[in-house]
Amino acid sequence: MLKNTVWRQYHKENDFREKLSEFCKMDVLEIIADDKVLYGVLKAKLTKKELKLFAMDTAEIADAQLKDEFSYDDTDLEKAKFKLYKKLKQDKTRLEFRESNLL
Repeated sequence: MLKNTVWRQYHKENDFREKLSEFCKMDVLEIIADDKVLYGVLKAKLTKKELKLFAMDTAEIADAQLKDEFSYDDTDLEKAKFKLYKKLKQDKTRLEFRESNLL
């Protein structure tokens, strides 16, 4: 499941739930249990560029490679990361990842 996703290009496992809980300051058990549904919500909340940056950054890809991939300089990369992680911490984004929203 979810073998041909942006996430799996940079990660061996579908461990985005753990990464989301870390950055969204949520317990893993609160997050949607179905990987496919959760990944769909993640795709809906982030732009393609943000999703790729999230996957690459959490895979600990070097900043130099990130800058090449996105054609960023140091300042642009820091701004993009700040914007991405700020978006993940916002309530309107975090609440969409909750299992209780599906009920």
